[in-house]
Amino acid sequence: QEQVAESGGGLVQPGGSLRLSCFSSGFTFGVYAMGWFRQAPGKAREWVGCISTLLYGIDTYYQDSVKGRFTISRDNAKNMLYLQMDSLKPEDTAMYYCAAERRFSSGCSSGPGRYNYWGQGTQVTVSS
Repeated sequence: QEQVAESGGGLVQPGGSLRLSCFSSGFTFGVYAMGWFRQAPGKAREWVGCISTLLYGIDTYYQDSVKGRFTISRDNAKNMLYLQMDSLKPEDTAMYYCAAERRFSSGCSSGPGRYNYWGQGTQVTVSS
């Protein structure tokens, strides 16, 4: 059974850092692009960024508001996806989700409808 599970959320002060992890199982991780999304209370789910598959060369893409602060990486040997978040702001507060997209080309998608498997989410709260 295909599963995706996030971990690492918590409470952090503004300007702090947090690293989210996402473990995948039940599918061939290396042929899936992986994305991070977030959803704040009362708001729509939004794309944070994504990382392409190993098959076509690994590239990363980010939403403008997190560029230079967030870094996505993957360890294909361990079926792991990571989101390193630095210089966190209160507006980064949200439930964070990882998702897997079956890809047959380079790149990765920003639309949630393109993703096949989703985790349950991990809460990130940025507050003093």
